[in-house]
Amino acid sequence: MIKKLLLVFIAVLTISSYGQEGTASPYSFYGIGSLKFKGTVENRSMGGLSIYTDSIHINLQNPASYAGNSLEMWNNESRPVKFTVGGSNDALKLKSDVETDRASSATFDYLALSVPVGKFGFGFGLLPFTSVGYKLQSNDSEGNVIDKFRGQGGLNKAFLGLGYQVTKELSIGVDLHYNFGNVQNSTVTYTYDSDGNLTQYQSRENNRSDLSGINLNLGVSYKKMITDKLELVSGATYTPESSLVSKNERSFSTITISATTGQEFEINTIDTDLESLGLKETDLVMPSKFSIGTGIGEPRKWFVGAEYTTQKTSNFSNDLYSSGATKYEDGSTIALGGFYIPMYNSFDSYLKRVVYRAGLHYEKTGLNIENESINEFGISFGVGLPVGSYFSNANVGFEIGKRGTTKNNLIQENFINFQISLSLNDRWFVKRKYD
Repeated sequence: MIKKLLLVFIAVLTISSYGQEGTASPYSFYGIGSLKFKGTVENRSMGGLSIYTDSIHINLQNPASYAGNSLEMWNNESRPVKFTVGGSNDALKLKSDVETDRASSATFDYLALSVPVGKFGFGFGLLPFTSVGYKLQSNDSEGNVIDKFRGQGGLNKAFLGLGYQVTKELSIGVDLHYNFGNVQNSTVTYTYDSDGNLTQYQSRENNRSDLSGINLNLGVSYKKMITDKLELVSGATYTPESSLVSKNERSFSTITISATTGQEFEINTIDTDLESLGLKETDLVMPSKFSIGTGIGEPRKWFVGAEYTTQKTSNFSNDLYSSGATKYEDGSTIALGGFYIPMYNSFDSYLKRVVYRAGLHYEKTGLNIENESINEFGISFGVGLPVGSYFSNANVGFEIGKRGTTKNNLIQENFINFQISLSLNDRWFVKRKYD
């Protein structure tokens, strides 16, 4: 057990040191950034499906997964304690009407632990939920820089969850999320003299919002054998609308910019009195979200399912950041996916014990810019590689797809995402037996 925990922490440190920026997407400019957490590697490798639950993987999207049936190999006495940690590397090709560019980012994605206690199950962990990380600029018709935009930060979640097995087929659960983080951005406006030369001094607007708040996530999972071999699996989750407190700062700086390095040197700074404008502390509305799905399969052999998610993104708001060119509309996602295991208990072939996963998804993000809806499509693949005992495994996933459009001077992102996680299991609670 200690070796496994050490392996988890080493993985976290490695992932964290490898990359600090959670995203390089220009669309993280809007709202509180791009959605970073889209499920575990196992979920994402199946198109983002969150309906499937089992005894050896943590499902961080549905808290009902913390409860469940005990393992037959342990005489139906207990379930394993489950650890999981994951990270990813995202490679982007950014395309506009006139040019292309490339960007990449690598980051830690989640760390969680699930502990069974009878019919109950507890889960807790930490994950980055949204991420801001962009460097953009606008040019005039002669190629001169007009504005430069930079942003960093994002929203994190620390969660504590409880699941309960109502019947052998039905489980319910709830997650309590504490949201925290900050979003920082700056805009540098360039000015030129009559000869087209950059003037000595430029102006920079600086913004910072510190975010915090609590929300809930409710889940239900239902699994039932409908024939001797086939199992029906279904599930649903609901996240009620909530609010985050946004404590805001804004200032304006006079700066000089090095012609050789582009480094900015601050001359003086004036703080904006946001309190007099009613913007010192604002409420950021987080929209409600509902997900439902179903599928069918043979336990420990194969599974295929579909899931539909809708989100009231049109209710998202933050008074500090508003733009006439940006609107929010209701978002939705359709996901299809599944897995196949040739023979989970094979002794003579390692490859037969590997889990092969695949899926696809289509998402309306809810972001609308210049009257263009920003949508995303992706195809994913992955494998679960058995390691050690107690069904522990390393999971590897790939996702390719595109987001956005080149219409109305917008940017289309073609992405390739690589994800990796460790899903480790151990037995902590064993009933003592006496002769």
